Amino acid sequence: MQKQRADPEETRGMSRSRGCFGYPLSIFFIVINEFCERFSYYGMRAILILYFRRFIGWDDNLSTAIYHTFVALCYLTPILGALIADSWLGKFKTIVSLSIVYTIGQAVTAVSSIHDLTDFNHNGTPDNLPVHVALSMIGLALIALGTGGIKPCVSAFGGDQFEEGQEKQRNRFFSIFYLSINAGSLISTIVTPMLRVQECGIHSKQACYPLAFGVPAALMAVALIVFVIGSGMYKKFQPQGNIMAKVANCIGFAIKNRFKHRSKAFPKREHWLDWAKEKYDERLISQIKMVTRVMFLYIPLPMFWALFDQQGSRWTLQATAMNGKIGLMDLQPDQMQTVNAILIVIMVPIVDAVVYPLIAKCGFNFTSLKKMTVGMFLASMAFVVAAVVQVEIDKTLPVFPKGNEVQVKVLNIGDSIMDVSLPGEMVTLGQMSQTDKFMTFDIDKLTSINISSPGSPVTPVTHNFEAGHRHTLFVWAPNHYQVVKDGLNQKPEKGENGIRFVNIFDESFNITMNEKAYINVTSHNASEYQFFPSGEKNFTISATQPITKPCKNTFTTSNLEFGSAFTCVIRRQADGCPELIMFEDIPPNTVNMALQIPQYFLLTCGEVVFSITGLEFSYSQAPSNMKSVLQAGWLLTVAVGNIIVLIVAGAGRFSEQWAEYILFAALLLVVCVIFAIMAQFYTYINPAEIEAQFDTDEKKKKPEMLDPVSQTQM
Repeated sequence: MQKQRADPEETRGMSRSRGCFGYPLSIFFIVINEFCERFSYYGMRAILILYFRRFIGWDDNLSTAIYHTFVALCYLTPILGALIADSWLGKFKTIVSLSIVYTIGQAVTAVSSIHDLTDFNHNGTPDNLPVHVALSMIGLALIALGTGGIKPCVSAFGGDQFEEGQEKQRNRFFSIFYLSINAGSLISTIVTPMLRVQECGIHSKQACYPLAFGVPAALMAVALIVFVIGSGMYKKFQPQGNIMAKVANCIGFAIKNRFKHRSKAFPKREHWLDWAKEKYDERLISQIKMVTRVMFLYIPLPMFWALFDQQGSRWTLQATAMNGKIGLMDLQPDQMQTVNAILIVIMVPIVDAVVYPLIAKCGFNFTSLKKMTVGMFLASMAFVVAAVVQVEIDKTLPVFPKGNEVQVKVLNIGDSIMDVSLPGEMVTLGQMSQTDKFMTFDIDKLTSINISSPGSPVTPVTHNFEAGHRHTLFVWAPNHYQVVKDGLNQKPEKGENGIRFVNIFDESFNITMNEKAYINVTSHNASEYQFFPSGEKNFTISATQPITKPCKNTFTTSNLEFGSAFTCVIRRQADGCPELIMFEDIPPNTVNMALQIPQYFLLTCGEVVFSITGLEFSYSQAPSNMKSVLQAGWLLTVAVGNIIVLIVAGAGRFSEQWAEYILFAALLLVVCVIFAIMAQFYTYINPAEIEAQFDTDEKKKKPEMLDPVSQTQM
């Protein structure tokens, strides 16, 4: 195989740039570039599932499907990036070109999240949602091409900067490189959710997705600029042909040749790839044998990634039904992903410096494949823990109407005792009180509801109730009532709290709370719910009949937690001043997000012993000129894992989320056993020794001859 040659000018540039603790100065540009790029990618990905769910309005299953399709694309495109770098542009130009595509994709995604872009009536809701969907899909496609395309190039390009004899510095560079990945991931998954919960907008204030997507876009632009600034210091190799094409052609020829000689007249060969000897040299065939043996072990690996990448989708959605109050902190659901990055930074040195040496001292031969088997088992157990947590969450969730069911709650907003008769139920309510819970009825059996009070005639309630919805019956006199469809058929999303107002004034009023407006709330009627994060909220009442001193028109709600809903009744007291009375419609989340930490801990431990070990194993078992081939194959397992999530989530349609978690845990456990059996039959090799033997054999066959020019120079 022909070795790659660096341009002499570039090599001299490298020599001049070296001088920082024995490292090429160029690698610091590469490390900074990787930090910014990983900040950009993981920052965008941290809020992506919630963007789909809350801004675009897709349900959990569709949001999860699109999310994992995007992640799968990000790990399919490295093959394309490797092809472009090896056979056409080279690593440097590939990184620059695809980084430009990447930056444009991030910018387009940020633009797609600007609700004012199509909010022509200024009500805070986009009027042309397909425009936002189209822009976001274009942006994500460009991001997938950019991030996947540069993925197999950047680390290898960093390794190219070192000279022979700098193996120690090169190994340390890869450690620093890996640390920059996790540092970028950690910081971005903390920062971007904080940016998302800010409110911004031109005409109406909404969750600030443009800022949350815009900062990663800016960091990607910085990554590109930093990388280009270091251009004069890099050692750049010209592309020397695509080794992946040579591998594919050799394998194809071996299969075709074996098929031609399939009769018993031709003797069998030791390995099926030996049928390529008629056209390809033994060194290449031997190298491909090494690769195919490792690729065979890759077959079960996608199942691990199918579970691992759900921390950004299903686990984030699980967190939305939990209480984010941990100590003095109020965590957002998408910030829980930072637990993985934090634990990675902690666990990698602990496992390397403490756990592995202890295992070695105990005399246990903890090989790479055994480590990977343990990693798969730990990930499986993480999903068992996630299922247990989900069961605890489900116990606290309110029951909402399904199918032909209707739920009714009665709220007495008057000053008299009211009796309400419903099918099979008789309710007596004092003034300013409500039923303890929503009562569930079959819509066909909800034939009569009657209102009465002592000494007053019975008044029948006439209303066409809508199946599958909750309704509130407001009563304030024997012959005065109002039925309102609540509009909440699930817990408020992203851990926010729903607030609606009921007006008992004789005239309409407007209310402003945290820059959100409730316009024209009519007398003895209820507004729609609007949603707010946790904490106390201030609001101001503006009534047709002005509220004058000493009355106040500004009030503060009780402390809102996570995932609750309240009806706030505003009435005039005897002195004419407004009064606030709050009634709970949906209780707050009670299961704390801290209960997700054990599942994150198990999954992170699995990642440490599976992912890092898998990369080391792939590198150590690959021939020198095919390490990029195995790198692309390793990344391909991540893509296939995300496709598995799409298939299982789409085909399963589980009514209970915990059941889906158990299914994934069971599948990985089965795959773990299969992988352990496959590992027993694998024999570790040293590719360097095998290639050295080929070099020795070639020297024996062809004694080294000095050409006349070389002899003259000597």
